[in-house]
Amino acid sequence: MPLHIDVLTLFPRMLDGILAESILGKGIEAGLLSVKVHDLRAWSTDKHRTADDRPFGGGAGMVMKPEPVFAAMEQLQTPGCRRIYLTPDGTPLSPKIAEALSQETHLIFLSGHYEGIDQRIRDHVIDQELSIGDYVLTNGTLPAAVTIDALARFIPGVLGEEKSLTHESFTSKLLDFPQYTRPAEYRGMSVPEVLLSGNHAEIEKWRHARQVEKTRQVRPDLLNNSEP
Repeated sequence: MPLHIDVLTLFPRMLDGILAESILGKGIEAGLLSVKVHDLRAWSTDKHRTADDRPFGGGAGMVMKPEPVFAAMEQLQTPGCRRIYLTPDGTPLSPKIAEALSQETHLIFLSGHYEGIDQRIRDHVIDQELSIGDYVLTNGTLPAAVTIDALARFIPGVLGEEKSLTHESFTSKLLDFPQYTRPAEYRGMSVPEVLLSGNHAEIEKWRHARQVEKTRQVRPDLLNNSEP
């Protein structure tokens, strides 16, 4: 059964192009997964379609109200579905988490906005909280898109070459190796000879060495369990 994803957001049009283009768009078109985007205001009951209010206790900004979110979750959720809130203070998204999510049958993503969401939402209708990095965006719609794109790559058939999953940054806790294509010579810059040699064992050795070198320079924290 293909994975189905519902996205709850105050800005549904932000996802239009992302879900229709490139590998993700092709995967959806092929029926390997499905994504439906919902305007959270559709579950507001007042004439102004209110989705936020001032925080109790004072403070800057607005907080997303519980009523529309509870109503949306109760209408959309299915037995065994996973309800995920995108927030800067969530668990960092990783390849392991993305792969696990790709094996679910139904996900519901809640995109936060303003100063966050009412804590009662987090306590009662959220199963998992995810962050895509230690920074703050204007809302959680783009983090939802990033998470969907990351997990979609683990769904069989979405990637043209499945081996891409095993040769990319973070899959082995190493950053990616340098890539080259034709022409072999360009403006006096040459492709490393080893890549033209046809010796696959030497190519793999060179690539691994470049991965370790780059990771040591850029992300030394990843090297603890990576080097032989």
